[in-house]
Amino acid sequence: MPKRVETGTVTSAAASKTRRVEIPRIVRHPKYGRILHSRTVCHVHDEQEESEPGDLVEIIECPPRSRTKRWELVRVVAKSTAVDISSLRSGARATEIREASARDEAASATGQEEASPAAAEQEGTN
Repeated sequence: MPKRVETGTVTSAAASKTRRVEIPRIVRHPKYGRILHSRTVCHVHDEQEESEPGDLVEIIECPPRSRTKRWELVRVVAKSTAVDISSLRSGARATEIREASARDEAASATGQEEASPAAAEQEGTN
């Protein structure tokens, strides 16, 4: 009997060398005829840890590696194009802090002190 080959999306990469892959299915309800969207969840062995969450991967059946792992990663079909917003925000914040410290160092090197916006407002009102 040939081994089954499936294509799905990686949803979790929390454990080392293990990926959680969801394979979507569309099924028609036997009695009512309504179309139902369901998914099959497979735990996949990824030896080189080359896949990441959001990637489209091809997997194949294998002998059981653990209680839940019965699939192996064949290849990554498409890499994820999703952007991690939190890392972008933290990177932008780090850049702002770096720029502010560089401005402060430049001002102290030239002997000029930058007036804070609050101090500038108080001077203008007096």
